[in-house]
Amino acid sequence: MRSNDGIIATGGSNVVGNAVASGRNAKAEVRNVAQSDSGRQRSPEEIAELLSRLIDELGRSEHPDRADLIEAAEDAREELAAETPRKGKLKLFARALVGAVPGFTALASLAVTIEEAIRGL
Repeated sequence: MRSNDGIIATGGSNVVGNAVASGRNAKAEVRNVAQSDSGRQRSPEEIAELLSRLIDELGRSEHPDRADLIEAAEDAREELAAETPRKGKLKLFARALVGAVPGFTALASLAVTIEEAIRGL
């Protein structure tokens, strides 16, 4: 049985935060658009602001599903504004969001921050 040694990059490699690049003249960059404050729990209003930023970023992106993602983010923002937000619905949205944006670094970083914030509700 082999052990999991994490990410192994050979040749020219560069690791920054949670981004890895490997190959000739490799560069890795993470634009952390919404760093959580030492794991503190975010309020529904703060998460709604993150969702607004996501909607703006999606609008500027070339993501093929941006219209559907924007609609889902708007629905999640409305859910957060409800008197009793349905956390299960928000968690499903957050997981789907993280799965939908892996090739878009800035969106992926923001999506992970939103998922962590929703998990902390």
